[in-house]
Amino acid sequence: MDAEPPTDQPPAITLDRRSREIFKQIVDAYLATGEPVGSRSLSKRLPMSLSPASVRNVMADLEEQGLIHAPHVSAGRLPTEAGLRFFVDAMLEVGDLSADERREIEQRLGADAADRPMTDLLAEASEALSGLSHGAGVVMAAKANLRLKHIEFIRLEPTRALVVLVAEDGAVENRLIDIDPGTTPSSLTEAANFMNTHLRGRTLSEAQAELVRRAQALRAEVDTLTGDLVGTGLATWADAGGGHLPTLIVRGQANLLDDVNVEADLERVRRLFDDLETQESLVKLLGGAESGEGVRIFIGSENQLFSLSGSSLVVSPYHDSGHQVVGVVGIIGPTRLNYARIVPVVDYTAQLIGRLMG
Repeated sequence: MDAEPPTDQPPAITLDRRSREIFKQIVDAYLATGEPVGSRSLSKRLPMSLSPASVRNVMADLEEQGLIHAPHVSAGRLPTEAGLRFFVDAMLEVGDLSADERREIEQRLGADAADRPMTDLLAEASEALSGLSHGAGVVMAAKANLRLKHIEFIRLEPTRALVVLVAEDGAVENRLIDIDPGTTPSSLTEAANFMNTHLRGRTLSEAQAELVRRAQALRAEVDTLTGDLVGTGLATWADAGGGHLPTLIVRGQANLLDDVNVEADLERVRRLFDDLETQESLVKLLGGAESGEGVRIFIGSENQLFSLSGSSLVVSPYHDSGHQVVGVVGIIGPTRLNYARIVPVVDYTAQLIGRLMG
């Protein structure tokens, strides 16, 4: 049996109050100035009394954990990409935009935005995001009736994947979806292979409907075959729990040797269970591709969407009146983006575009 590929899940990082505060000061200094900060400067900024020597000890621990690094000999410290990811996931405090900030975004998009062509609205959104962030505004408009020629799933993190959709007319869309933590790269490849074989030429909605139809047909066949086995006393049901399919427990296997048809039926049930789980997993993947939610942050080399090493990407999908993803809006900038401000700006801009489209 082949070993499962690693999940790439990093070990959990825990910091005590002192380490957390020193790390936060290093990140804050980097986001504000882009410059490394040393132990002497940190000891003066901290809310608690610590000597430069004590600060250096903590910095050494943070460096060993991969959260900070020295850009050159005898310099201060900067956060690593892993450190920035930890900061964004565990320490970033994102507030709501003020009424004035919301009005500013609305004014930048234009009071008559709903009456103008969609291309003009998206161009205004890109310019607005660029002006508000001092980075590059990014807007990707999707086609509502995209017909699939090819689909690919790329696992970016244990619980996130990028869906690459290639349309029959050659257009390419990228969408971010959540996936189950146990999803492996090989299972995503298998899912894509199945879809590319059976679902070509369909829209996402049509593909999902086809998978649901296949799953229902499989369930009907499973019910018929297992009903016969259970009815004859050769098998019983056991609830697997946790939302998984129930387990068919076979009894009296020796009796099956006398009935070739029953043994064949049992093997067929096993195959149907495997097929059914596959179909239901595919439905879930396509559902995620069709209704991706939330702001996503990619830092440095994580930024596979645009392959811009040393940059950060903050993106959010926007939806039409039917709550379907029809595009992505975001900002590309240096890794020292002001994430606390950029995240709500991107989020509100995406919401506003969706409303204006409605």
